[in-house]
Amino acid sequence: MNRTELVAAVAEKTGMTKVDAKKAVDAALEAIEGALVANEQVALLGFGTFSVAERAERQGVNPATGAKITIAAKKSVKFKAGSALNAKL
Repeated sequence: MNRTELVAAVAEKTGMTKVDAKKAVDAALEAIEGALVANEQVALLGFGTFSVAERAERQGVNPATGAKITIAAKKSVKFKAGSALNAKL
């Protein structure tokens, strides 16, 4: 499912117009993004938890040349599915 399909599904389930559903979906995603940028955790009961994970600097190998390279430390988004979502899967 892509963003357009998500907006259509929200519009159908809520009775909103697609324009209003797009605004609602965009607002929800912006709120989640803002919390993650602020290094906060977003927990949606029954669905899951979004959090920021810090990955340490590490050594890797360039597959084309075999040369050793250093992969820089970075932050990434981590999602852990909630028990209710896992039960449905």
